[in-house]
Amino acid sequence: MTVTDVGPATGLGLTHAAYSMSIVTVLGAGTLGGTLAHTLAGRDRVGAVRLVDPSSGVAAGKALDIQQAGSVERFDTRVTAAGDIDAVIGSAAVVVTGPADTPDEEWRGEVALALLDRVAALTGRTPIVCAGASQGPLVAGCARQLGIDRRRVFGSGPGALVSGLRALVSLEAGVSPGEISINLLGVPPAHPVVPWSCATIGGYPLEDTLLPPQLARLRHRLEQLWPPGPFALASAAARVVEALVNGGSRRRFACFVGEGSQEGPGARSVDVTLGPGGIESILTPTLSSLEQVRLDNALSEP
Repeated sequence: MTVTDVGPATGLGLTHAAYSMSIVTVLGAGTLGGTLAHTLAGRDRVGAVRLVDPSSGVAAGKALDIQQAGSVERFDTRVTAAGDIDAVIGSAAVVVTGPADTPDEEWRGEVALALLDRVAALTGRTPIVCAGASQGPLVAGCARQLGIDRRRVFGSGPGALVSGLRALVSLEAGVSPGEISINLLGVPPAHPVVPWSCATIGGYPLEDTLLPPQLARLRHRLEQLWPPGPFALASAAARVVEALVNGGSRRRFACFVGEGSQEGPGARSVDVTLGPGGIESILTPTLSSLEQVRLDNALSEP
């Protein structure tokens, strides 16, 4: 596996002592936004969560419900709400989900680009995470149309699919999902590429551990995992946010990363390492010849 350095992720420079004081802003109080706010609060690894939505009453209601659950679920994270986009100022990370007035949809298109353009201007170098399953094109638009550094704006949606893959492999192998290492490349959902040849179970090659019928079942079920539901998306986004706020992580995260070039898909799923300012490096696995052809074909699609 090789590492592509995308430059120093300068910016926040948070220390571990500042971790508990960090503020994460969730932009959007729809289904995904509310689920993510609750997930972040329940994991109790950030100082505060701001739930921001133009429908301030909806955001305030959800924030209050989450805060009141703290005494039962035993977390201390403070959860607040706001209706003005200026509330993103001072955040350690901003996560984009979807609006409360269409709760099951995600921000995308020109409206979403305009929103992120303003967020980027208000927050300096703060990393921006697009948590939705359909926000790969939004990540691409930030790089291509808005000129935002691809280290700073990226998507966490592929991580939810990787979690689903780990769950399926664990069922086939009869092991814990934590023993499984697997990647997602390409451009999901249209052209996902899973490098089965470098996936492992307990440190051993996956293809040597599972029988051919088991591998066939896994490949067949890949398409059924997309789109991930709000809980899977929220869990993936929460892990990414915690790595950003905690000053970085040696863990790998599957994320949508945008490309500045006008050719190709615009955003692709890659494995990355994270620091306090965003993406620190892109990890490139060693693929079989067939997997490399599939990946090249996926990335050549417009």
